[in-house]
Amino acid sequence: MLGVLPGIVGAIQANETIKLILGDGEPLINRLLLFDAWKMRFRELKIKKDPTCPVCGENPTVKELIDYEEFCSLRPQTSVDQSSQTPQEEQLQEITATDLKGRLDRGDEIQIIDVREPFEYEIARIPNTKLIPLGQVVDRMSEINTESETVVHCKGGVRSAKAIDALKRAGFPGKLINLKGGITSWSTDVDTNVPKY
Repeated sequence: MLGVLPGIVGAIQANETIKLILGDGEPLINRLLLFDAWKMRFRELKIKKDPTCPVCGENPTVKELIDYEEFCSLRPQTSVDQSSQTPQEEQLQEITATDLKGRLDRGDEIQIIDVREPFEYEIARIPNTKLIPLGQVVDRMSEINTESETVVHCKGGVRSAKAIDALKRAGFPGKLINLKGGITSWSTDVDTNVPKY
């Protein structure tokens, strides 16, 4: 029974697409169609736009798609020929979660910058971090203390590496270190109470 569902739903989607292309008929705009395959029944709900929706509301905050592979830390790191590196592309300095925890426990002066999105920060965070999303990091680099060592982190280490590269290219003079494995490694190796997502 479940095997035929993609075909049924796909046919309905194709039918809606044709109506939109032709500009005719009554497409399912602002309507939700529910299909119960077991009882072979259709129900239709009329829905209103949520004015506070971050995508389609009156004041949208989400205006572009995210890079899914980057967001989920799925993109493999590529090796770089050290001899061809420019000053901005110099070897990325990294620190493990356990080493960072040890240095914080010793009282070393380290600031931690989180370059994830606010909704990720609400799910899980490392104590005493400052949230500056990747898209804002260059514009807000004046908020980062140049006198302290700065550990930058994200979920898995990809976005934080991009943030460090962007800051260096923008002329940030302070020491920047990437948290290897991001907050995921912190949750695994340091504090299992920090949720994984």
